[in-house]
Amino acid sequence: MVSLKSKYRTHTCGELNASNVGETVTLSGWVHRKRDHGSLLFIDLRDNYGITQCVFDGGDEALERIHPESVVTITGLVVARDTDAINDKIPTGQIEIKATSWNVLTNADVLPFPVFGDDDTVAEDLRLKYRYIDLRRDSLHNNILMRNRVIKFMRDKMWEMGFSEFQTPILTASSPEGARDFLVPSRVHHGMFYALPQAPQQFKQMLQISGFDRYFQIAPCFRDEDLRADRLIEFYQLDMEMSFVDLPDIQAIGNELIPTLIRTFVPNAKIDPQIPHISFDDAMLKYGSDKPDLRNPIVISDVTDIFRGSDFGIFANAIDGGAVVRAIPTPDSADKPRSWFDKLGEFAVKELGLGGLGYIVFADEPKGPVAKKLDADRVAKLHKIAGDKSTLFFVCDMPDAAAKAAGKIRTKLGEDLGLIDENEYKFCWIEDFPFFEADEESPTGIAFTHNPFSYPMATLDELSNRDPLSIKAAQFDMVLNGNEICSGGLRNYDPRVMVKCFELTGYTEDIVREKFGGMYTAFQYGAPPHGGCAFGIDRLIMLILGEKNLRSCVAFTTNQRGQDLMMGAPTSVTEKQLREVHIQIRKKG
Repeated sequence: MVSLKSKYRTHTCGELNASNVGETVTLSGWVHRKRDHGSLLFIDLRDNYGITQCVFDGGDEALERIHPESVVTITGLVVARDTDAINDKIPTGQIEIKATSWNVLTNADVLPFPVFGDDDTVAEDLRLKYRYIDLRRDSLHNNILMRNRVIKFMRDKMWEMGFSEFQTPILTASSPEGARDFLVPSRVHHGMFYALPQAPQQFKQMLQISGFDRYFQIAPCFRDEDLRADRLIEFYQLDMEMSFVDLPDIQAIGNELIPTLIRTFVPNAKIDPQIPHISFDDAMLKYGSDKPDLRNPIVISDVTDIFRGSDFGIFANAIDGGAVVRAIPTPDSADKPRSWFDKLGEFAVKELGLGGLGYIVFADEPKGPVAKKLDADRVAKLHKIAGDKSTLFFVCDMPDAAAKAAGKIRTKLGEDLGLIDENEYKFCWIEDFPFFEADEESPTGIAFTHNPFSYPMATLDELSNRDPLSIKAAQFDMVLNGNEICSGGLRNYDPRVMVKCFELTGYTEDIVREKFGGMYTAFQYGAPPHGGCAFGIDRLIMLILGEKNLRSCVAFTTNQRGQDLMMGAPTSVTEKQLREVHIQIRKKG
């Protein structure tokens, strides 16, 4: 490591210990905390590496006027702390600096919020406006340093596995890939625009066509989407692509990389060595989500046939109209008070828009209004699903709506009943996604469900003759604790199949040639079978750190409205700048 010594410091603020007692040292950093004890004044000096306590003789008015977060240089003698004054919480806690001289390099103004103490009550917009101050707080500072270590680990691991690192353009062509593009006007080419890449998708496929066997990149991606706690308009992913592979070959990289990453940075993590493969249809049935949290042991069941033709008319009539019934078993809940059931019913009505939440309590005997309307044989079948001393909750709705509502109830029950072990990290692969979905806005009523460059699990003939909504994609997601951390699959490398897939969604071959000209042309000159995936770096770091917000894992970021409050972006520009790129502003409305 290159020496950190300079005219400003002989050591860092996290380096000194009992072995340095008797040495004269110079430290530089920020005044983290100041404590005036009259005859003595204590300053905790902080830099990127730690904190060291410095002791001054009291009564120096100039020293007392130094504000917190001022940057100072201090020279003094390293002395051992008294036994009762040792601080075991920091590496430098056995020593302190008896200051002999000091110099203020920059004096800080009064802070908009304190750095010392990590006060989480400060409004997020204020912290984002003064992000450089916010980044000094221990928790956020350590998060960003952890991000650095995680990315280094990923990069090293990819090199170990034989991947080569490449960079792809930031200014590219706009393409219909799902989300809205960020557009950049061209000054040279009148009326023309670049787009910021939603992902390096086409470029990484071009690299495979160019003969580079294994590609990876820590890639910036840009999507003009509505924001939430787990979504950013600018984010990073570990992007990778491989030639001459099948789905298991790609997934093997994730099986090696991500559990190893978690073990490295979360020492107490409980990781199941078996990563199950779950079809999309099974995930929606059993968990009500295509990103299930498998730490939650509750498994949803389809009980439509049990209620079909029953005396419970509300469900039976709905089933005749195409509805389904999903049952959510809830262990050890038979003795819950009535208020607990009422709150769940209120959640179902207010949060999920359901008409109510039916249930049967299996105590000594089945209880509840649903049980009274069912014969003994039907109740026995439901009892077998629920188990003893449990409750079976029911959702009746059309298939998609029922699946999603049951999934949200499953999640709430898992949280309310404390069924989730926060130290567990449970992975799964979700596979067999639908390739197409119904879309009223599409010219053909059909749109791509996911990546339009995925390979369909169908022949060219089947694409022409089968119901498009029955076709699956050679695509997968990797899910960790209810979070999608990776998406990928095999790519479409046959230009005939590519054209046919786009044709089904309303794009003629001429439009494909226009919108995806580079890819279309490249496929005419020999493309290998290839596939890959991308891991969401920000989301992975959020899970490793146990944070709830992606903005806590990124150094500089926007607020939930997509505004960079520190730099003032987005901002208006001058008329001269607009004229240079040939743009006239059209007022809203």
